[in-house]
Amino acid sequence: MDLHNFENGRLFIFQNDTLLGNYNNEEVSVTIPGLPYHNVVRVTIELFIHDSWDGNLDEGFSGPDYWFMKVDGEEVLRTTFSNSPCESTYCIRQSFPHDFFRQNLPKEGAIQTILPGLCHLKGTPNGTSKYRVTRLIKHEGPNAKITLGDELMQTNSPDPKCDESWSVGKIELSTYVVL
Repeated sequence: MDLHNFENGRLFIFQNDTLLGNYNNEEVSVTIPGLPYHNVVRVTIELFIHDSWDGNLDEGFSGPDYWFMKVDGEEVLRTTFSNSPCESTYCIRQSFPHDFFRQNLPKEGAIQTILPGLCHLKGTPNGTSKYRVTRLIKHEGPNAKITLGDELMQTNSPDPKCDESWSVGKIELSTYVVL
């Protein structure tokens, strides 16, 4: 609940849990000071993908829907997510758990998929997907700045933030010395 080291941090309640967010075409950053000596960090994010993300779809008005993570300004992940159902004749694929451009099934790698949507798909039991995003990154120095953001496209919606957004339940940073 302490947003002291955050830039653009805000809290809201989703499913009786306090989350950081919700965001649409925005970035949020946290600076973690006072790290011990290390040369590698592991960053783990508990990420909620809300409502109608369109994954890799690239038809000019609703995708692709990118999400990214940076450490000290360097992008360490750029991927897409899809909350769409996959039918036999129509399947909007996503890149996660890999970097963009991979063709994975919607919700692949999700740790929970039966959460209700936040806004546009509120009340729909599969409207939010929860992911655990983990990356190992070479890093040195006493501080680390983690930036999370998106580039969402939904030009055919009167309320893009209600159509697709994301939030964070947890940010963990661990330090390691790798020889």
